Amino acid sequence: MRELKEFRVDFRACLTRWGDELFEIGDAVLCSDGPVRGLADLSLTPEHTRSHGSVQRAMNDGAIDFERLNWSFVLRDLPRGPGGGIVLAVDVTPWLRPDANTSDQRTFCHTYGRAEGAHEMVPGWAYSIVAALSGGPTSWTAPLDAYRLRPGDHVQQHTARQLREVVTRIVTLGRWREGDEPVRIVADCGYDGPYLAHQLADLPVEVCVRMRGDRVLYRDPPAAGGVGPKVGRPRRHGSRFAFRTPGTWSDPLHDSEHHLDNYGHLRARCFARLHVQLNRQTVWAHHPEPELPIVPGTVIRLDVERLPSGGSPKPMWLWWSRTSTDAALADTVWSCFLRRFDLEHTFRYWKQHLGWTRPALRDPLAADRWTALVITVYTQLRLARPLTGDLRRPWERPLPIERLTPGRVRRGFRQVRRSLPVLTNPAKPSRPGPGRPPGRRNYRKAPVYNVGNALLENDQRTDERHPEQSAS
Repeated sequence: MRELKEFRVDFRACLTRWGDELFEIGDAVLCSDGPVRGLADLSLTPEHTRSHGSVQRAMNDGAIDFERLNWSFVLRDLPRGPGGGIVLAVDVTPWLRPDANTSDQRTFCHTYGRAEGAHEMVPGWAYSIVAALSGGPTSWTAPLDAYRLRPGDHVQQHTARQLREVVTRIVTLGRWREGDEPVRIVADCGYDGPYLAHQLADLPVEVCVRMRGDRVLYRDPPAAGGVGPKVGRPRRHGSRFAFRTPGTWSDPLHDSEHHLDNYGHLRARCFARLHVQLNRQTVWAHHPEPELPIVPGTVIRLDVERLPSGGSPKPMWLWWSRTSTDAALADTVWSCFLRRFDLEHTFRYWKQHLGWTRPALRDPLAADRWTALVITVYTQLRLARPLTGDLRRPWERPLPIERLTPGRVRRGFRQVRRSLPVLTNPAKPSRPGPGRPPGRRNYRKAPVYNVGNALLENDQRTDERHPEQSAS
């Protein structure tokens, strides 16, 4: 209860303009029955005491101290992943707005599954989310930062900066201390693992990313030896290690087998000290040093018997920024990566139940405020999990408190809210405005914006964050 009360007090202090209304919008989302369909519907809940027009005014004209709110997320008790350390997952999820021609700063977002499993690029707003993962039989996550990517932004650069800010907050607030397990960062194959490891080398982190099955890595070059004069520069890359060519593999450093409930039989093989041959046609285009760095790591290959979705299982290749390891530590790392899929459940719950992508907002800054409210709502649900009972449907199985889903916690939050202090001022009586006179047309047309460029992968643009977009 203390954690929830302190977070709500911090959250109210972060609302610098239209704060009472923004706070009541969050409570309305928490106490709504069923999925959120729109902003105006939130004004019908008993917890919302103001008019429906104030909801739109708060979204368009309100203000949130995003930097302070980010610190408040980290200040709460962070979940621990496999191995007992902090595990951070980063991913980009789209807020699709294909028909919103009057909305600015839209970009082409990569989507999958809208047309029978096809990959599409749909206009919308793309948000980069960093969340702490938990262990055990649960899919709860702890979102710590969200940033809206603008047209032309470079995903790798902004991800490195976003992760640096999050890890710095974790270390500054004492969530990580000297002697603890390093903060492990897991990401999908769209991220450049060696680049993130090189940019975050001065922080207590380890990076684990998935790689495509057609990649080619290299071993360390052979040690210089022999007699006679040496001609030419020393070799920087050794023999090839092609994922698709088993003949190029060496004996694995570790080879272990396990049985998982969701994946069946699993075999994990580790190959030590492999690196990517970097080139200047990617994010390394403007690297200041004349020689591109060599970033060695450990490659882990996972072979599973089945997939939870029922699809055909394929080998999974992971690149881990650590070079020296043992079998137990390697098993911990790939277990941390498998927890990355919990972030997908979080995105699905935001969109399907909390209505994250339902409002037809025009201003991208209003979308940032609504995103911040959704994240704070989800955080309050996580903190209220031990305080609520299991209000299950007759056809649902009972669950212990530690395994309650966000949906079941949300059903009982109305009872939890009654024991929390009131942090908003009473609503003032008001009358609706006259509106536009009958028969008078609207001559103030909204400007139309073209869809911006797709998110860059081979450019070095480094735009600074908008003052109100530092945490969305």
